[in-house]
Amino acid sequence: MKNRLIAALLCVALLPQGFAQTLPELGDSASADLSPLAEQRLGAQIMREIRWRDPAYLRDLEVEDYLNHLGGRLVAVSDGAGLPFQFFGVDDSSLNAFAMPGGNIGVHTGLILAAQSESELAGVMAHEVAHVTQRHIARMVGRQSETGLLMLASLLVAVLAAKSSPQMSQAAIMGGQAASMSSQLAYSRSFEHEADRIGLQNLTAAGFDVRGMSAFFERLQKNSRLYENNAPAYLRTHPLTGERISEMEGRVMQLPYRQVPDSLDFQLVRAKLKVGTVASREVLEAFERAAAAEGASTAAQYGLVRAYLSTQRLGDADRAMAQLRKGQAVSPMIDGLAAELRLAHRDPLGAAKVFREARARFPQARRLLHAELEALLGAGRPAEALALAKAETLTRPASAGLWELRARAESALGKRLAQHRSLAEVYAIQGNYAESANQLALARAAGDGDFFEQSAVDSRLREVRVLLEEQLRETRQQR
Repeated sequence: MKNRLIAALLCVALLPQGFAQTLPELGDSASADLSPLAEQRLGAQIMREIRWRDPAYLRDLEVEDYLNHLGGRLVAVSDGAGLPFQFFGVDDSSLNAFAMPGGNIGVHTGLILAAQSESELAGVMAHEVAHVTQRHIARMVGRQSETGLLMLASLLVAVLAAKSSPQMSQAAIMGGQAASMSSQLAYSRSFEHEADRIGLQNLTAAGFDVRGMSAFFERLQKNSRLYENNAPAYLRTHPLTGERISEMEGRVMQLPYRQVPDSLDFQLVRAKLKVGTVASREVLEAFERAAAAEGASTAAQYGLVRAYLSTQRLGDADRAMAQLRKGQAVSPMIDGLAAELRLAHRDPLGAAKVFREARARFPQARRLLHAELEALLGAGRPAEALALAKAETLTRPASAGLWELRARAESALGKRLAQHRSLAEVYAIQGNYAESANQLALARAAGDGDFFEQSAVDSRLREVRVLLEEQLRETRQQR
């Protein structure tokens, strides 16, 4: 009963309608807390829903790679080193970030843009990392005897921050308050204090300016009165008090002063988010002024190129790119933007060359790889694209995007068995084992593979059918 109620409320607050039937069991109902394995499984299941079915999930590999690099620095110096953390962006203008089971941490684009320094952004992320490493979700389950069943569920919703629906989170919290308001607040505050303390330690160890964390929270507190009943989402899900601010400032005062410059990628990511899909007139004019100023920053010049490109002013974009290149700044985002210009000029082969050369300098930049494959397909070079995709799926087998691009190359080459087999991997990664099995059945019937390819399909089909049966069994257990 406890597990089903928690799962149901998590679905209401966090997930698309109908997902309740696919949540995994949370473990033995008599256990004192949520086991690490159950926490990982629950987090993986929620992430599949967010990543593949939620339109708010930010499908931007450059932003996601940046968040994972920044978050990775914090995780490396924390108690969570070695845990499978994932950081991702949420396309939402509200100021929010949230931690979910299993080390999945979402950051709203509004929060990235509101941060006045990289250390401020890192401070918020350090706080969320601490929620994960201290296993606050599992510890709340362990307090069920003190808080009651309904309170437990509302606390879970509060810590998970209800993704981009703070109103849903607030409604769930209010339901719990009706049962035991004082207990909920004290419990929540204790976790917030612990996350503040651990977060500051990790922020210091990772080499950031520790003032960033307290400065951001203090600014939120000072500005909260301007929001009245529509406070920032982060304040709703992370109750902020004067006591917490005072404690953070007291700890910061005991630490040595450290001035830490922002990384170039932090500035470029913010510029990219400001432009958006198509730059507004106000945004474009702001970047024009910033790029024309004496000593213009690389980020201002990058933002101007992207703003011109987004509005199809290609001549202006070319001139702005030439100016940007004069600064000799080094970043995969700048190289990627140069290649995007080639694509806009209908030169996919030239773009593929730029992406390939950039990838040699930045082999970990996923966006460069995916974009090179797209450019090769656009240039009518599916054989080259397939050779590259095959090599990369060997080293990155969990990338649905790579398998999808591989399937497109195989389709262009008329390789029907291989195409359906690749699509089966896409669906398997998404957790849709029924469709994965269907694609493998189509691969078996394609009739254009050799003995070894056919055997590989048969073997994979057996594996997927086992996974499908396990999924169906979990569904039946939850009904």
